[in-house]
Amino acid sequence: MLRIGQAASVPAFIAMDIAAEAARLEVTLPPGGARVLHMEVGQPGTPAPQTARDAAAKAMAGHALGYTDAMGRPSLRRRIAAHYQDWYGQSVDPARIVITNGASGAFPLAFLAGFNPGDRIAMAAPYYPPYVNILRALGMVPEILPTGPGDRFQPTIKLLDALDRPPAGLLIASPGNPAGTMLRPDEFSALANWCASAKVRLISDEIYHGLHWDAPLCTAANIPGAVVINSFSKYFSMTGWRVGWMVLPEDLCRPVECLAQNFFICAPHISQIAAEAAFDGHAELQGHLARYRQARDVLRAQLPLAGLHHLAPAEGAFYIYADISELTDNSLTFCRHLLREHHIATTPGLDFDAEHGARYMRLSYCGKLADIVAAAARLVAIHRAR
Repeated sequence: MLRIGQAASVPAFIAMDIAAEAARLEVTLPPGGARVLHMEVGQPGTPAPQTARDAAAKAMAGHALGYTDAMGRPSLRRRIAAHYQDWYGQSVDPARIVITNGASGAFPLAFLAGFNPGDRIAMAAPYYPPYVNILRALGMVPEILPTGPGDRFQPTIKLLDALDRPPAGLLIASPGNPAGTMLRPDEFSALANWCASAKVRLISDEIYHGLHWDAPLCTAANIPGAVVINSFSKYFSMTGWRVGWMVLPEDLCRPVECLAQNFFICAPHISQIAAEAAFDGHAELQGHLARYRQARDVLRAQLPLAGLHHLAPAEGAFYIYADISELTDNSLTFCRHLLREHHIATTPGLDFDAEHGARYMRLSYCGKLADIVAAAARLVAIHRAR
């Protein structure tokens, strides 16, 4: 029997398994009957902004669309640099920006450029599952910081100081997935200062920037040594276009360029053209944001009526992280039951936290508002029928 590589042993991304099962179930349902209501993945129910789609159509009609530079189209890199000035009032050199195959393509580039096999990279639990799975596939070691509602599911200096020794890196996400919580400016600064003092490289996942309600955004774009990862998937509603970016410290620019040349050659050319035009679609995108907020408010009002009384604050992103321990001690079984028996697709907390995730469930509210309203009503009816 031929050997299978050690990296192939990483576990599945459960949210994607649930999505695949939901798709198979939909094929079997009779027309006009109960539909599957999708709350399992962060897939906006809206398309890319019209400006992006128009630019892509124009490019398709008269552009060769061959390879670009591995770092990305210069005009897109300049437009992203302008975005940092517009949103954060920060000047970023376009030479420090690299265009990637979504945020998913950015993570292995950042990890390989910044760390070595065996290095420990700290992050709070709950976390986005591919953080852990990619690190392990690359021979690195996730250092999990156990958080809870009291920490708003975010890392703290106290948790970092409790480690035996500083890790090689600290990975943060604000707004975070799955909890949707955000680091306050003083907390963000404290973590950055701790990293600087301990000589720890900071990786800041900012993919949900733009999707926030009350707390201000903080970027690590100009923190010395830090790596910022972002994407056009969430705020810009361009998941399937597979285009993201990183803001790199100068010492990682050439290493990442070489890695990108060998791993990916470049991000899709057509997607880079569309992404640049997406920056002209903010009015449309703000309309999406208003609908997400409506959906969030529906869930926060209705979920307690479905027996879910303990919800993470949902300060940003488009997820509700719900404590379901009053209903079950097995979130995987619970979510599978919701899908198979009631046609509601959700994600078990075990995807995000191996130790405590059996007590939690994540619900995405970025789909169609009517579907979110219907799902909430269905959950309430299920609870009342128990």
